Amino acid sequence: MGFMRIAITGSNGLIGTALTRSLRADGHEVVRLVRRPSRAGDEVEWNPSRQYVDVSGLYGCEAVVHLAGAGVADHRWTDAYKKEIRDSRVLGTAAIAEAVASLDTPPKVLVCGSAIGFYGDTGDRPVDESAPPGEGFLPSVCVEWEEAASAASDAGVRTVFARTGLVVAREGGAWGRLFPIFRAGLGGRLGDGRQYWSFISLHDHVAALRHLIDTESLSGPVNLTAPEPVTNREVTAAMGRVLRRPTLFAVPSVALKVALGEFSEDVLGSQRVLPGRLLESGFTFAFPKIDESILAALRV
Repeated sequence: MGFMRIAITGSNGLIGTALTRSLRADGHEVVRLVRRPSRAGDEVEWNPSRQYVDVSGLYGCEAVVHLAGAGVADHRWTDAYKKEIRDSRVLGTAAIAEAVASLDTPPKVLVCGSAIGFYGDTGDRPVDESAPPGEGFLPSVCVEWEEAASAASDAGVRTVFARTGLVVAREGGAWGRLFPIFRAGLGGRLGDGRQYWSFISLHDHVAALRHLIDTESLSGPVNLTAPEPVTNREVTAAMGRVLRRPTLFAVPSVALKVALGEFSEDVLGSQRVLPGRLLESGFTFAFPKIDESILAALRV
């Protein structure tokens, strides 16, 4: 493919920053949607809560990548913050989808961030994109989040839902919090450690998003997780090996429930999610295993 004009929401987040850097390094033009008046030529104003997008900034875009949303792990899950988690995703996605659909020449593809939270707690059972949604708050948010993009798919725009796992990176997300704890020798398993964590290296996550932009046969849900999910106990051992630190400080489930409230259900829940459609479409992981994903994060 030649050089493209690509619009990104959430470009200041962990994944958006890395994706913007990767695309620009290859000569693509990136337009960043920002929640304030635009101050630079590469910025476009939008306001997800008001359902406003400066549509003129999307002219000529061949792809839109929508990654914005309130961080699930950023605050305790009060009723007010749960509403913010839901609204930031559902209202933001609806605004982007409607803006895309309104264009005379819409982009070829809309890649919407979603999450493996869609599947709920799957225990030891491996699931791929054919699995139904689970029970609880996060699955219900993910269902509404994906449904909110219907204006774009109804307008004939290829719409892909990037159901993201736990991104292994130093700069943010869950792993960004784990690294300093494990470096200090204070790391350990969470709860009984038997819960599956479906991880993906930041490098592979960005490569997978670019694969979704470029692969015309892909639409609908695509799991962005490495091929071999591991248990939290295995993650703990791998962090100890790579960082050469002891991992003796197990955190009991009850302490997590006190510290995290309802979000502890997500940390202690098990999600064994497989990237069926990514692999079928010919995607190759650079860092398929947990140790090499952790090492890759340290090299950045």
